[in-house]
Amino acid sequence: MKITRLFEIIYLLMNKKSMTAKELAEHFEVSERTILRDIETLSQASVPIYTSQGKGGGISIIDGFVLDKTVVSEEEQNQILFALQGISATQTIDTQKILSRLRTVFKKEDTDWISVDFSRWGDCNEDNLKFDILKNAIIHKMAVNFIYSNTHGETKLRKVYPIRLSFKASAWYLQAFCAEKQDYRTFKMTRIREVKELAESFAEIPLQAVETEHSTIDIPIIDIKLRFHEDLAYRVYDDYKESEIKQDEDGYFIVTTKVQDDYWLYSYILSFSDNIIVLEPQSVIDKILFKTEKIQNFYKENK
Repeated sequence: MKITRLFEIIYLLMNKKSMTAKELAEHFEVSERTILRDIETLSQASVPIYTSQGKGGGISIIDGFVLDKTVVSEEEQNQILFALQGISATQTIDTQKILSRLRTVFKKEDTDWISVDFSRWGDCNEDNLKFDILKNAIIHKMAVNFIYSNTHGETKLRKVYPIRLSFKASAWYLQAFCAEKQDYRTFKMTRIREVKELAESFAEIPLQAVETEHSTIDIPIIDIKLRFHEDLAYRVYDDYKESEIKQDEDGYFIVTTKVQDDYWLYSYILSFSDNIIVLEPQSVIDKILFKTEKIQNFYKENK
C-alpha cells in the first residue's frame, strides 16, 4: 500500500539520514519514478524532505524532524508505544520492528519503563504453545479440540470453534462456540490441555454473538459476607474490589460481594482454613459445616 510505503520512506530517511532514489526503489521493489512521485507527495504534505545532486547526494529529511504534534500528540505517542508493548506480551504479532520504527519517528528513547508478561511463573513454554495454536486457529477459522476441566469436577474432550482470546481479571480465556453444547462458552486457559487444531474450517462468527452469550451454565448468584484475618490483606486485595472491602475495629477485613454458588466457592473458602469466617448467608454456612464434617469423617475412616 502506498501509505505504508510513504511511512516507511520517512522512517528510513530519519534512520539513515540520506538515500538515493535507486536505493529506495530497490528496497521497495518499485521504479525510481514511483519513488520520486512519493517524495513529491511527502513534500506536498509538508514533510521537510529534499534532494541534493552530485557525489554524496540523495534524498534526505531535515534533522530533528518529528511527526507533527497536531497529528499525534505527546500523550498519544506514549499511549501508542505503551499499547504496542502490551500487545507484544501476547506474542500474537511481531511488534518489535514496529516499536523500533515508531521510537525513531517519535524521537523516543526511554520506552522500556514497563514490562508486560501474561505467562505464568516458571516454564512458560506450554502456555506459549497453547496460545500460539489457539491464535492460529482463530485467525484461520479452524476448529480445535482439547481436554478441559470445569468447576463441576468434569474433565473431558471438548471440540470448539474458537472466536477470541480474552484477558480479564488476571487470567486468559478462550471464547468459542462449543460443538457439544451448541452454544457459546468461555474456557479458562489454565484449565485447557492438549490443544489440537483440526482439519475443519468454519464460517466467521460475529463478535457480537460472543458479547451476548452467557458463558457458564446457569448458576445462582448470591450475596455473601466474609471476614478475613488481618494477615490476609494481600489475598483480599487480590480477589476483591476496594469498594467491597471494609476493615473493622479489630483489624479484620469484611468483604461484601456477589458470587456464584458453585463448587469453586466452597473450595475457595476452605482453602483459607480458620483464617476466614462466612458471616452470611446461612445456607453457605450450613454447606461449609456439612463439608468439613464430611472431611473429618473421611480422615477418621481412613486412618
